[in-house]
Amino acid sequence: MSKVVALIPARSGSKGVPNKNIRILGGQPLLAWSIAACLKSSVIDRVIVSTDSHEYAELAKKYGAEAPFIRPAEISGDRSTDYDFINHALNWLADEEGEPEYIVHIRPTTPLRDPKFLDEAVSAFATAHNATALRSVHEMPESAYKTFEIAHGGQLKRLGATDTALDSANNARQQFPNTYQANGYVDVLSTAFIRKNGLIHGDHVIPLITPLVVEVDTEDDFLHLEYQLNQAPDIYKKLFN
Repeated sequence: MSKVVALIPARSGSKGVPNKNIRILGGQPLLAWSIAACLKSSVIDRVIVSTDSHEYAELAKKYGAEAPFIRPAEISGDRSTDYDFINHALNWLADEEGEPEYIVHIRPTTPLRDPKFLDEAVSAFATAHNATALRSVHEMPESAYKTFEIAHGGQLKRLGATDTALDSANNARQQFPNTYQANGYVDVLSTAFIRKNGLIHGDHVIPLITPLVVEVDTEDDFLHLEYQLNQAPDIYKKLFN
């Protein structure tokens, strides 16, 4: 039985960027970047790709991951949840070699990873008291408390404010709390917690703070990532050499 299993979801059918998960970035398919980071980790025992595509499954195997099942179409749509594919994978593992203690959830849409952060994430979660999960975040360049929503009357209001006065939003950023954004770099999940509660994160999620990273949602994101690779090519060497 493997103690730590990396699970990489890679469904087909992306609408914003067609075939996003296998789009070429820096000469390699997007999916390959996540596989490579997991294979370089010193604590991950198995790397499994959960996909609804036979093409993606073969690509995953080519780059060293396992793709031992094809995810059913009914849990591979736009509205399918992370719990759906994680629960499906756990059920498969339970029927085969047994469930792992930890699932390391790796999203291929955050491709530029240093494997050391994966090791740090597993270690931090394994030694944390009462943690229900770990999620990676980076500090937002601008505090969320300086952002806006639209009130029922159609006017702007500060996010979470009880009134629509905006002048305090102009205060220096140092006067606002730091806020953090989940970034898909790495989540660490407890199989025991998932099985007991039917949830993947729960109410005591500890953070792993990473450098600011780009998640792929649009064509512009790919251009930004290509620029980052040109500026810092060492990450390619670290993963693929």
